[in-house]
Amino acid sequence: MPQPNFVFIVTDQQRADHVGCYGNKTLRTPNIDALAKKGFRSECFYVANPVCMPNRASLMTGRMPSLHGVRHNGVDLRLSETTFVQLLLDAGYLTTLVGKAHLQCIHAMPAYYPKAEERLRREARHPDGGRYEQELELTWETDPEHELLYPYYGFAEARLTIMHGDRQQGHWRRWLRKQVKDADCLLGPENAIPTLGFELPAAKQAWRTRVPEELCPNTWITDRTIDAIRDAVRLQEPFFVQCSYPDPHHPFTPPGKYWSMYSPDDVPLPDSYLAPHRNLPHSVQFLRDVRDAGKAYKFGQMPFACTEREAREAIALNYGTITQIDDGVGRIIAELNRLGIEKNTVVIFTSDHGDFMGDHQILLKGPMHYEGVIRVPFIWVDPAGEPGVVSDALLQSIDFAPTVLERAGVAPFNGIQGQSILRLISGADARTRDAVLIEDDRQQPYPGFHKRGRTRSILTSAHRVSIHDGGEWGELYDRKNDPNELVNLWDDPGARGLRGEMVERLARAMLAAAEYTSPYPRHIA
Repeated sequence: MPQPNFVFIVTDQQRADHVGCYGNKTLRTPNIDALAKKGFRSECFYVANPVCMPNRASLMTGRMPSLHGVRHNGVDLRLSETTFVQLLLDAGYLTTLVGKAHLQCIHAMPAYYPKAEERLRREARHPDGGRYEQELELTWETDPEHELLYPYYGFAEARLTIMHGDRQQGHWRRWLRKQVKDADCLLGPENAIPTLGFELPAAKQAWRTRVPEELCPNTWITDRTIDAIRDAVRLQEPFFVQCSYPDPHHPFTPPGKYWSMYSPDDVPLPDSYLAPHRNLPHSVQFLRDVRDAGKAYKFGQMPFACTEREAREAIALNYGTITQIDDGVGRIIAELNRLGIEKNTVVIFTSDHGDFMGDHQILLKGPMHYEGVIRVPFIWVDPAGEPGVVSDALLQSIDFAPTVLERAGVAPFNGIQGQSILRLISGADARTRDAVLIEDDRQQPYPGFHKRGRTRSILTSAHRVSIHDGGEWGELYDRKNDPNELVNLWDDPGARGLRGEMVERLARAMLAAAEYTSPYPRHIA
């Protein structure tokens, strides 16, 4: 059998139930749903960390954040880390990235940060050789000659976008400026089309962009993905093309018809929005109290407690962007069919993490490990696989790298922590893990936390426990009888035995995740 091609489609901040085939009755995603019917769909695919950079690094390395070192946003993935893409490149694959990378920092350390340069010189670990400012947004804006150094974490070529919404930088912004005179006058909330009846634009979490559909980043990413596939076919090389959409991450700026495709009045609220809770986690209660006092901070990246209207607006605009992405997926699949390579091309669809999207009255993402944030879609369509396979086995983003390597016939590297799920994908009754560990470290204190956030969770098919550093409170849920996680059993006297058992499982999982097998020892004592 010849080496298969791979098209890896990854979105940003898309929860599992924001896809039609995962049970969503309002959202229209016919092309992604068709992929699921043709291949494998995981019902229980979880992130290693519910934030962009750490989980993207885990997808690339098959390792947990505590080992690859990208513990939160703002920490570069070391250039010395082995990625599965590098192994594919070494094995003769043409490797191309289109869209978002976010393997290095996109913002520089602020000049006002006290003694920033001195701090960098006095770190416990010095950066290895190589350039670590390749994705900086400001550099791409101010230096028209700036380019990535290739191979970039194994990618022989990249066509990059940086940031979100309609203000993205990188190759897309350079291209847009060649297409439209004074293109920057189309971008951002200050140039947006006025909207009536919407509340989120006031917090700059959404605006109606003036960038037309045919010029927007998602369309550009779809077009460049198709170009990359055509280039590989022309060169007659096996290929791995990563199509990385920076959406539906906030701010929500679906272009053209996608802005009004779904009405906030017609989308349902999550079941947990109005449901009564018992023993609400301290951080969530804090966000609600701040909102109810009229002091909620709704700008930026931090989660906040939202009104019903804000939740409906976010969901409707999120849906519009996802349908736009689905249209792009349809175009990519049509091109594979037109080129006649669909019978030797594996297509994978997933996301880097989720979003609260109104769950428990919260928007965006944060160190509260509700399902909407930690569970993402995962679909694998393989010409050698079985159609319509659905699995409820506990899987995780670290499993992606070893699975791709096995399918490509490339041996994994020492130190990889994930496990190949290829037998599961083929429909076999394969053994997988019985619990998932989620690591979560934050750059700064989050609302409701007294210090910089550090959370560890373990979940089984039946329960989840979460422990937060710097607080006496925790979370314990019965996932089978309380799937919306409305009743926190942490302080329930009747659940003390279960709490002790789950905390012990968490400790053992953390111990296992910290096992360093790489590099090999140079001698035996």
